[in-house]
Amino acid sequence: MKTRTQLSRLGLFDAKVPRYTSYPTAPHFSDAIGAQDFVRWIEAVEENSEISLYLHVPFCRKLCWFCACRTQGTATASPVAAYVEVLRAELALLAKHLPKGVTLSRLHWGGGTPTLLTPDMMRGLAAAIRDVAPFSDHYEFSVEIDPNEVDADRLDALAQAGMNRASIGVQDFDDEIQQTIGRIQSFDITKRAVDMIRERGVTSLNADILYGLPHQSAMRITESVQKLLSLAPDRVALYGYAHVPWMAKRQQLIPSDALPTPAERLDLFETARRLFLWDNYAEIGIDHFAIKGDGLEVAQRTGKLRRNFQGYTDDTAPVLIGLGASSISRFPQGYAQNAPSTSAYTQAVRAGRFSTAKGHQFRGEDLMRARLIEALMCDFRINSDEILRDYAISREALYRLFKDVNAAYENLLQITDLGLYVPEKARPLTRMIARHFDAYDLSRAGHSSAI
Repeated sequence: MKTRTQLSRLGLFDAKVPRYTSYPTAPHFSDAIGAQDFVRWIEAVEENSEISLYLHVPFCRKLCWFCACRTQGTATASPVAAYVEVLRAELALLAKHLPKGVTLSRLHWGGGTPTLLTPDMMRGLAAAIRDVAPFSDHYEFSVEIDPNEVDADRLDALAQAGMNRASIGVQDFDDEIQQTIGRIQSFDITKRAVDMIRERGVTSLNADILYGLPHQSAMRITESVQKLLSLAPDRVALYGYAHVPWMAKRQQLIPSDALPTPAERLDLFETARRLFLWDNYAEIGIDHFAIKGDGLEVAQRTGKLRRNFQGYTDDTAPVLIGLGASSISRFPQGYAQNAPSTSAYTQAVRAGRFSTAKGHQFRGEDLMRARLIEALMCDFRINSDEILRDYAISREALYRLFKDVNAAYENLLQITDLGLYVPEKARPLTRMIARHFDAYDLSRAGHSSAI
């Protein structure tokens, strides 16, 4: 793309669009979906099939100001212990309805801070999961690890439970930025955690780092990325900080006048992106990077890359079951989300029922449009033969969609007999391009900056 003027003209620096980790996006879920639908969808899972399981732990020792996740602070272990018991009860409830022979291809503990759990809590939760479904032969068990809240005993418990991938959040290593976003985590503490993880035979490491933070500059993000690269993570997610203080009240503590402009955000992204590419990482989708041979890199190279609520994934299981407060499940039939508050979630599970509070049942063109958007977000291309084979749309109607979106972006995209392709110069616009395939009303929710 020739100049920033063209990007500006096309709206990149002003647009607010979804991240498209689902379609339709969560703001379009409704209370028309409840626990009975969730049970019916679980019971429809094929026997002897593979599923993914996500467990949400919504507790943190200290709430970081930048974070928009649904979490709550706790100074003691008692709320965490009580919550883990509810998780175990929910797992037992799941076991009553899950068909025979189901195994786990993926297990992820997220939060919040899963490493707030004591070693005994971890072992008990892992045993409860095994009682529901064992790991498949090629499983991946990943845990979000806070370097400030982990020690040798907890890592021992996780490794013994089968953890073979760890995920750490870095955000930025600069002292001033850390003070401003309420997240104090030195490089030395992070490196110590990484070393302990690897000493236990867990060789696969994910890391998150943010661009668009207050006081961030090209020099500062360069230094942080270089420090991160010295830890040699297998995968990196380079997320744009989403400043949404109307949704996440704690973000009101972050001075908005210290935030970079949208144009500066793009410069920060490009600075970090070049560093990862120079270090021989493969670029995965719009904001991930992976070493050659990593599962994400292989999935992208072979056309099997997918996108879910954790971002990009190489997991092809058709069912993702989310447990814990606010967790979202995806089934071939639709989405189901648990009650967001821990109190409502706990009350439902203790009463012997799932806490499903809302969701969405796929209808009409949902699945086709979901695939169109996923293909763009993962591969920057839509294969017309695949869409025509799998969905009820004519070639004429599909290409009319292609032409309409291309016209909206000054014909920057490439349309051929093979389908639609987003060339590299237009890829900063990918989320905006995906928006043109979204049939739902964007005004129903506030979204983050397109860059």
